[in-house]
Amino acid sequence: MRSDRMSVRDLILNSKKTAFSFEILPPLKGNGIEAVYDTIDQLLEFDPQYIDITTHRSQLVYRALENGLYQCERVRQRPGTVAIAAAIKSKYNIEVVPHILCSGFSKEETEYVLIDLDFLGIYDLLLLRGDRAKLENVSMPNEEGYAHASELQEQINRFNEGYFLDGTKQKRERMKFFTYGVAGYPEKHEEAPNVDSDMYWLKKKVENGAEYIVTQMFFDNAKFFEFEALCRREGINVPIVPGLKPITTMKQLTVLPRTFHVDLPRDLADELRKCKNDEDARNVGIEWCTMQAKELRAHGAPSIHFYTMSNPRSVKEIAKRVF
Repeated sequence: MRSDRMSVRDLILNSKKTAFSFEILPPLKGNGIEAVYDTIDQLLEFDPQYIDITTHRSQLVYRALENGLYQCERVRQRPGTVAIAAAIKSKYNIEVVPHILCSGFSKEETEYVLIDLDFLGIYDLLLLRGDRAKLENVSMPNEEGYAHASELQEQINRFNEGYFLDGTKQKRERMKFFTYGVAGYPEKHEEAPNVDSDMYWLKKKVENGAEYIVTQMFFDNAKFFEFEALCRREGINVPIVPGLKPITTMKQLTVLPRTFHVDLPRDLADELRKCKNDEDARNVGIEWCTMQAKELRAHGAPSIHFYTMSNPRSVKEIAKRVF
């Protein structure tokens, strides 16, 4: 039995125009929520259908001791995804989509997150494997966790059926259920051996309950169109939401390809190399991302998702031109 609430998929499909959504980061540990509210306030006029909130794993850091040795510690710099999601939903009455990660989290921690979200009435999720830790050469799952987002799906599907991790039955009949999206990679996931393998697992995730796909950022629309066409040929018929990131600084010319394993088209790279400062780079980023968004909208994209990285200024300017 499904509740009558509108999931993210419903919101996307029921929108009378290309829907607008964006992603935010929880504030760094010790900071307040004001910057999050400021980002949302700047983008409210474009009627966001939902807001994603990223989740961040603990990282290993080495601290120098007085004796000259180093002590290894785990530090989580951006806690608070569930609390931020609850605060946003309460203040703005907008659907919120917390990220649920494999990387750095145990099965039990995931179960408690689901219980907390159930208490709060937050039922839309984005399931991700998550990035590897900074000191890892390859992604290493938590000893009590998962290696792949498909395993997260199994736990959440089982929770929706009314069972906890240990197999015990929940004490009440579930009337509301978690729905979720997953990530897609127009340029192939960095660890996938080939595109066919990438597509095989994406299709499995959809068959197992994923209601929509949000893509990794890309800067060449042709790659998105190829990815979308391949998905359709493979029988993947859920909404595919393109994810865009406007370039805002000169250093992103090299940082973004290295960090997110994406290519920058030659024309874009040439324009960025001409920039004398970050303001020039930001203007180039706005023009390029606006061009992408307009073409995607004309192509019939059901929704366009923006990665703000807590810097809404460029996204606001693009949204003015597109939405």
